[in-house]
Amino acid sequence: MFLIGSTLVSEEILENDFVCNLSACKGQCCVGGDAGAPVTQEEVEILKKVYPIVKPLLRPSGVETIESQGTSVVGHEGELETPLINGNECAYVIYDNKTAICGIEQAYNQGLITFKKPVSCHLYPVRVKQLKEFQGVNYDRWEICDDACQLGKSLGVPVYHFVKEALIRKFGAAWYEELELVAQELKKQRDKE
Repeated sequence: MFLIGSTLVSEEILENDFVCNLSACKGQCCVGGDAGAPVTQEEVEILKKVYPIVKPLLRPSGVETIESQGTSVVGHEGELETPLINGNECAYVIYDNKTAICGIEQAYNQGLITFKKPVSCHLYPVRVKQLKEFQGVNYDRWEICDDACQLGKSLGVPVYHFVKEALIRKFGAAWYEELELVAQELKKQRDKE
């Protein structure tokens, strides 16, 4: 672990490789699990504003869930998150053939909205957790992402490179530049060993 500003960053995001392999996993990170995607209070307000624009792209079950539960909910651990359809997939999930994709991101890609998707989704497999004095920045391992780890390894793409845009979105360009410097220093140290 190392500090960058008020973040405590796991070296695992530098040491492990990752590139999403949707053709293999079919977007299971949006379907599996026992909670919705974490959202910030600011994102709660954004989701309320963009929902009328995103709604026509969503499946009827997603619309029904959102209209009965809200565009976001308070989860089991008291944190804000996206609602789930019958405790399963995210209410914002739509399907392209048999691959789960984000309806919010689809609206963004079509130029309908300027909000890409919740930053927690954009960051995955990196998870940010508020600690007492710091934000923990960690690599989240999940067996459904084994194919993404293999693809990342074959392409030589470390986790932090894969989520560069999302890390800059969350923490800023200066933070990411410092992360790059730390990665270079750690590589130099390893090369000497």
